[in-house]
Amino acid sequence: MTTQYADTLQQRYSDVCNRVAVAARKAGRKPDQIYLVAVTKHADAEQVKELYELGHRDFGENHVQQLVQRSAILDEYMNRLRLVPTIRRDPTSQSVSLFAPAPADARAVAGDTRDVRWHMIGHLQRNKAKRAAEISRLIHSVDSLRLAEELQLYALKKDVVIEVLVQVNCSGEASKFGCPMPAAIPLCEQIESMMNIRVRGLMTMAPYSDHPEDARPAFARCRELFEEMRREGYGEGRFNLLSMGMSGDFEVGIAEGANIVRVGTAIFGDARVGIHDDEPQERPEAPETDEADDARDAADDTASDSDADAERDSSEGRVRD
Repeated sequence: MTTQYADTLQQRYSDVCNRVAVAARKAGRKPDQIYLVAVTKHADAEQVKELYELGHRDFGENHVQQLVQRSAILDEYMNRLRLVPTIRRDPTSQSVSLFAPAPADARAVAGDTRDVRWHMIGHLQRNKAKRAAEISRLIHSVDSLRLAEELQLYALKKDVVIEVLVQVNCSGEASKFGCPMPAAIPLCEQIESMMNIRVRGLMTMAPYSDHPEDARPAFARCRELFEEMRREGYGEGRFNLLSMGMSGDFEVGIAEGANIVRVGTAIFGDARVGIHDDEPQERPEAPETDEADDARDAADDTASDSDADAERDSSEGRVRD
């Protein structure tokens, strides 16, 4: 099934905001209780800037390298705009923000000093955890104890709190990342022992389908798990974020209780040739062992070094925004 989107980014963004509002009201909630994360994976720099000008403040990325690049571009743009403040009021701002600092915790929250909130929504490997934590206000994809431990090391060193969602594989697909449902509570219990990591909720991905209703069973399972864990008091009483739904199924996600939806294509349009065409596709991982995980990180380090070398070699010919 091919979805037809409006011609301009402003129209598409308005359409998505309206759809979020309608879905929220149908679910008996207020539209400002839903956080819309604009996923910039297939957006170009000008589109990201334009969406910021339209007042949007929550952006998400699947890959750490693009997260670093996109955030740098937007930071530079915001610095320019401070000289001529014309930014419109954020139409999706919440009257009582779920991202407000905990009253009893004086520690800074990682990523909370920016004018926008960056969300790391893609699979995160341990060797890239530090870079993601430097930028992200919320990491949606913590799915292993070893990743949580890596984030804890960074947070302890910086004396900050990193807020995370535990990614749960509620569809049972081998191609999906996320911890199995039976492992979610034990993983959260282990993370709860880390002084600098705060679990704010859960994230899941539904099976790919042309039919949005096909996502409902996975979303319902995640909501039931979320509600059970919330009753148990995880996250220092701040276990209140449920991230479910993307461009093709976010309305079903909202109906099933999501208060964060991750939307890319419906806002920025279909992927265009030349934008992240070389990004690796999501792939299943082998069962995690120390040896396999370390080997994977070493290989990623080598690849990252090669990418950095290539970027330096071509930097002189790059056109700046």
